[in-house]
Amino acid sequence: MTREDKLIQKMEQGDKGAVDELTAMYYPEILRYCLWHAPNRCLAEDAAQETFLKAIRYFDRYTHRGKFRAFLYRIAANTCTDMRRRDKCREVSLEETKTDAPYVESGFEEVRSDMVLRQLTDTLSEEQREIVLLRFGQDLTIREIGEVTGMPLRTVQSRLRSALKTLKKEFGEGGIS
Repeated sequence: MTREDKLIQKMEQGDKGAVDELTAMYYPEILRYCLWHAPNRCLAEDAAQETFLKAIRYFDRYTHRGKFRAFLYRIAANTCTDMRRRDKCREVSLEETKTDAPYVESGFEEVRSDMVLRQLTDTLSEEQREIVLLRFGQDLTIREIGEVTGMPLRTVQSRLRSALKTLKKEFGEGGIS
């Protein structure tokens, strides 16, 4: 039995501490996912918190089959979509974020690579972008992406392959300059 399974079992029995542990276990990756879809960190944090509130609120509708992570990503995706509909904020471009900092703060390279990936995927369709971000930004497996998006495994594979071909054609084999 995995740690997640034990925590879900405790949650079903009403253990509030299990909710906190499960939230702590998945919050960083759900926040990172929300950062892909929000125009700023503040809205991403709101979306991540809303995701966990909804997960707790609708927990009685969840049947545990070892796919709680996909359940959370599905809620996060819907929450981010709702947020985008509500808040039509201006997105920040990579050029606007450039600064000549005399030092490199911890985590800077990860944030920068996330921004580059986000900028690269802007040319893709929304469905392709979502699959690429889940695969390479969140390190989800093809199977997990299928569970999150509700698409069959072959459809996810096909769209990922198509997105990568599009990116390769657009940016060439030499990469980005």
